[in-house]
Amino acid sequence: MMTQEQKYQYCPKCGGKLCVNLIHDRQRLRCQECSFILYENPIVGVAAILLKNKKILLGKRNTSYKNLWCIPCGYVEYDEDVYDAAVREFKEETGLDITIERVYTVQSNFHNPERHTVGIWFLAHESGGKLEASDDLDQVDYFDLDNMPPLAFPTDEIVIEMLRKDIEGEKMA
Repeated sequence: MMTQEQKYQYCPKCGGKLCVNLIHDRQRLRCQECSFILYENPIVGVAAILLKNKKILLGKRNTSYKNLWCIPCGYVEYDEDVYDAAVREFKEETGLDITIERVYTVQSNFHNPERHTVGIWFLAHESGGKLEASDDLDQVDYFDLDNMPPLAFPTDEIVIEMLRKDIEGEKMA
């Protein structure tokens, strides 16, 4: 069910007026002219988890959610593989090259009512580069999993709690 104000008014295919219709038990936007259905799908984001001596690398944000910390992250480009996006975003934000080990978790992010995202968190190993904040971050540093700075995203809190439990249970080094 649409619970927020209708974001789009016109069809991206023909320019006709979009109206709310009940389709497959959900309210969706359908063009009155060409019957195109505009599916408002989530955006895919990626984040890479880099652990060193049971500490996690975080970045202090300088754009949205300014002065709050996060696991280095970003959006997947339209024509980009999710693994490549994670490597690219991590390099842009931290200066470090990484090798992806595996997907750690996938979470839905509902913290921003304007943009629903699905995040993929990867476990990674450092493979080069020089640690320095850039792009969307003012600062980068390692933090003990039991002593986190103020975090930007509720899903990062969930992921960090998962990491704590996995490390305590010796599922990870």
